Amino acid sequence: MQGKITVVGLGPGDASMTTPQVLDALGTADAVVGYSGYMKGIEHLIPESAETFSSGMTRERDRAEQAFALAAEGKRVVVVSSGDAGIYGMAPLIIELHERGEHGDPHIEVLPGISAFQAAAARLGAPISHDFCAISLSDLMTPWEQIEKRISAAAYADFVTAVYNPKSRDRFWQLDRFRELFLRHRDPSTPVALVRNAARDDEEVSLTSLGSFDCERVDMFTVVIVGNSRSRISGKFFLTPRGYFDREDDAEGKPVGAAIMSGSFRTIAGLMRRNDLEEDAKWAVMHTIHTTADFEMEQLFHASPGALRHWHGRLSAGGAEIVTDVTMVQSGIRKAALERYGVTVYCYLNDPRTAALAQAEGITRSQAGMRLAASEHPHALYVVGNAPTALIELASMLRRTSFAPMGVVGAPVGFVNVVESKLRLRAACGNTPIAVIEGRKGGSGIAATIVNAAFSLDEAAAMNPGRDV
Repeated sequence: MQGKITVVGLGPGDASMTTPQVLDALGTADAVVGYSGYMKGIEHLIPESAETFSSGMTRERDRAEQAFALAAEGKRVVVVSSGDAGIYGMAPLIIELHERGEHGDPHIEVLPGISAFQAAAARLGAPISHDFCAISLSDLMTPWEQIEKRISAAAYADFVTAVYNPKSRDRFWQLDRFRELFLRHRDPSTPVALVRNAARDDEEVSLTSLGSFDCERVDMFTVVIVGNSRSRISGKFFLTPRGYFDREDDAEGKPVGAAIMSGSFRTIAGLMRRNDLEEDAKWAVMHTIHTTADFEMEQLFHASPGALRHWHGRLSAGGAEIVTDVTMVQSGIRKAALERYGVTVYCYLNDPRTAALAQAEGITRSQAGMRLAASEHPHALYVVGNAPTALIELASMLRRTSFAPMGVVGAPVGFVNVVESKLRLRAACGNTPIAVIEGRKGGSGIAATIVNAAFSLDEAAAMNPGRDV
């Protein structure tokens, strides 16, 4: 008569986290099999009449085969794991041996337990409240090349990630490599929690970031939880929002457009790959991607350090001026922001003086417009989204005269003189802050949206670009 094998998870360590199902299985067992370290902690739960079999680490197969041998005698056998038996525990080994058909045909049952990362997450608040995964860094049975692929995939896909087996005496370098791979896809400020001996009397919890956490503080008893692009530390809590406050609720009268834009920007943030951008530049890149749905903007965008931050300060101070090369750029700058800060926008393209100067000097109207604007508004923010000759003129004035505007946005689009105009601006700008969309791409909409990014920079942390819509 074949017996029964019940594979159970004891939980993370605290006796109160062992489920009633598991306690009942232990209390009615004829035999209990497990790692010696776990067996010591449950001696009081095992009936005096039950047989016990324990062994050390890396002897999992011996324990599994012993369980089948005891079940072949008709016994009710309980095989114990810590946490949940199906998560890096004994359950898969028992099922694989049963699948091979070499040890009889006992009834197999698996009872769930609370895993270490669940206990750690509860201690932290809500770090795994959105899509998440768990990765073991142990390469005893999984090739490291495969583990690296999974690490990179988790980082790229923006999963909250729990790290099991981060370190041991001989496995001392893998966690550093994990961190290196994650930093290719995640911002260094991404929250990280280190929870040692989760749910035990000597539990230790520390909160840090992906860019600064010390791998030497981690040992084999530590669970590492890395947040996603939206995770944050909120007081004493580690929070990964589900998105409840991103959803529109018409009954509360929230603006639909703002909610949609905020959700779009959060999606963009999760898909961006550059982690070398300063906050203000990243905010501008997100705006250009939102305008174009083109993630190449992430690579094409170039700005002077702190350019957007500088422009935000000047524009929000009130009374600033903006000059555009065409009325399409002028139309794309948010009217509510202009009114709030008392900013005036000028476009000289259709000024009668522009046509006269262009004819007299043998230059384009765009060039003439920039010359007139520079003489009348020398401290304005100059925004070019259409005419490369306008950008060439600005570059020449920056190079050859004392012209020192608030800054220049260079985003003309096309095939003739476009690339060259942007290269000229970068070479000639000196101390003047600039933002450029490199190559042939650009356009009036992109130029205007970079200005809008500067206006709304104070809302970057709250991901609220649609405030002025």
